[in-house]
Amino acid sequence: MVTMYAKGWCPYCTRARGLLAGKGATVEVIDIEARPDQRAVMIERSGRSIELIDLRTLYPFDMDAVEASVKKTGRCVIVHEAPKTCGFGAEIATRIMERCFLHLEAPVQRVAGFDTTMPYYKLELDYLPDAHRVTRAIHDCLAY
Repeated sequence: MVTMYAKGWCPYCTRARGLLAGKGATVEVIDIEARPDQRAVMIERSGRSIELIDLRTLYPFDMDAVEASVKKTGRCVIVHEAPKTCGFGAEIATRIMERCFLHLEAPVQRVAGFDTTMPYYKLELDYLPDAHRVTRAIHDCLAY
């Protein structure tokens, strides 16, 4: 990791960025540009106070921020663009189970791309997680 910093990597990029503070559920965002209009739709549709975290990097990722947020809310929804099977969201869900199991009030939910190859540009937006799928996962997580 020292070599990454020596090559000009910025150390603050390895820390998660809190986009919204809330108490209902933690929503972890990976690889997706969390646009303000999508965030507003997710919050408006969920009707609850959610905590939105942008992890920024896959390796190293800020597990301390994830752990603190999940312990605070007791729930977690992971959103990423990769396929659900063998995606990085599975690694985060596993680490949450290892560190926060006794604090969880609901199973960790994952919203991801479909288990197919990434389509060409015309169908790309149909493949990626949208606000409707994220909102449904938040509702499922909060209703558990």
